[in-house]
Amino acid sequence: MSSEDKFTRQTLLDVQTLTPSLFTLRTTRDAGFRFRAGQFVRLGVEKADGSVVWRAYSLVSAPHDEHLEFFSIVVPGGEFTSELSRLRVGDTLLVEKMATGYLTLDRFVDGRDLWLLGSGTGIAPFLSMLQDFEIWERFERIVLVYSARTLAELAYQDMIHGFAELEHLAEYTHKLTYVPVVTREQAPGCLNARITQLIENGELERAAGLELTPEHSRVMICGNPQMIDDIRQCLKARNMNLSLTRRPGQVAVENYW
Repeated sequence: MSSEDKFTRQTLLDVQTLTPSLFTLRTTRDAGFRFRAGQFVRLGVEKADGSVVWRAYSLVSAPHDEHLEFFSIVVPGGEFTSELSRLRVGDTLLVEKMATGYLTLDRFVDGRDLWLLGSGTGIAPFLSMLQDFEIWERFERIVLVYSARTLAELAYQDMIHGFAELEHLAEYTHKLTYVPVVTREQAPGCLNARITQLIENGELERAAGLELTPEHSRVMICGNPQMIDDIRQCLKARNMNLSLTRRPGQVAVENYW
């Protein structure tokens, strides 16, 4: 199988710079490309010498969207983002044909309440899920916790606040509680501490109006490896463990690099 069989060539439709370190990009979508909300796919950029730089990204777009959207951090000196920054609308990006990743709803066999804990660009898979029908039908309550360093870095606010406006979700959006968190400055309407601290001191549950319990809560975490480890330890102290194929649990994670 040649490498050409593993990816398709897609056109860059839009790039939006949100802050000096964050941007979104949108591409065309191959008619045969399939993914589940919460999965990621590898994107490739061709360098001048003909070699390709690859990087994995969770999909922000919904499984039914006609385009693909991704949310990226600018890595200082990072090969992929420096190559990407040279691209313009109309240029070509490579998209692997196979999406992958286990941050999907089938990680859980049961549960009443779903907690989505994302930091930075780790919010992406949760935005995809919240545009999909399955999550709303399956859980009675959904708590979206989005942590960023500054208020300016809380992206996709219009989308998050706009779920209630979507016709196909209108009857379900009362289930959603959104808890924004900003760690490095005080911001109106936002909690101001790391997610681990907010779990330990009970502030997160108070803000959500809901308890985190092994019986009812299922928790998805997406962010940097340290954030994930810290939150997992917090939850372990509450008898909430990683959900494995051989041993269903309450927690599912995706490292974001």
